[in-house]
Amino acid sequence: MSNTFEINTISQAHQSLGLLPPKHPLVSVVRTADFRPAIDFNGLKVVNNLYQITLKNIGCGNLTYGKNTYDYEEGTLVFTSPGQVIIFEGEMPAENTNDKGWTLAFHPDLIRKSSLADKIDNYSFFNYDLNEALHLSDEELKTIEELLDKIIKEYSQNLDKHSQNLIISNIELLLDYCTRFYDRQFYTRTNINVDFVSKFEKLLKTYYDRGKVEEIGLPNIQYLSQKLNFSPNYLSDLLKKETGKTAQEHIHLFVINKAKNSLLNSNSSISEIGYSLGFEYPQHFSSLFKKKVGVSPLEYRNLN
Repeated sequence: MSNTFEINTISQAHQSLGLLPPKHPLVSVVRTADFRPAIDFNGLKVVNNLYQITLKNIGCGNLTYGKNTYDYEEGTLVFTSPGQVIIFEGEMPAENTNDKGWTLAFHPDLIRKSSLADKIDNYSFFNYDLNEALHLSDEELKTIEELLDKIIKEYSQNLDKHSQNLIISNIELLLDYCTRFYDRQFYTRTNINVDFVSKFEKLLKTYYDRGKVEEIGLPNIQYLSQKLNFSPNYLSDLLKKETGKTAQEHIHLFVINKAKNSLLNSNSSISEIGYSLGFEYPQHFSSLFKKKVGVSPLEYRNLN
């Protein structure tokens, strides 16, 4: 028997959790206390093809969220996008009436023809790791759950031509509030984050000092974020909030500064410098340098 289970529809999700059929085929809000799993999730690899936002109460369940201290104790929000894999460890309780958690799930088809479809990828927290969850204050949680109630009300009554737009509008507003609350979380953790900015810069320097460029090539976000125990999206957002530059911009700035030093302090050719920095093709080095500096590497050398 395969240890992989794929969820493709809202109805399928309800069935697997032992819930009544959904009131809307493309969106649903379910309470964790109502779960009566119809299958054994222990050790199961679940491929979730829905957008999902889950409130996980502290101390209620088997998921953990990293080693850092929580900002608040009311609960945490975890976001997943279609295609992500979740592995459950430990048995899911058959009944937990004290659990105040919930899940908002919606199918990509719900937003397919809306403006939200064009901007959904801008909500980068859908690709954060579990330990990068959003920790909510009581007031923040209240704001989110008021919007949930509106979504439930819309799909629970007789659907009309306005229902879909109102459901989508409330989901979008909920996501916008989550963006605001993540900004608050970045701000309240600024002392911790500044330390990570410094670690990131040191890691870039070490990357070249230890010859990783010869092994891997140009430093990339995936490698650096893994070394810092972050997801690529979270690391980039963290750096953006603290420094105004994304992870990719930091990498480019670091590489360009090394290039400038090599251009002015060595007799190496432009191609040799490009290769030493990790560029597979010298023309890619020249193109990036000109884009960032305004002149080609050769012009920069001659001007200085």
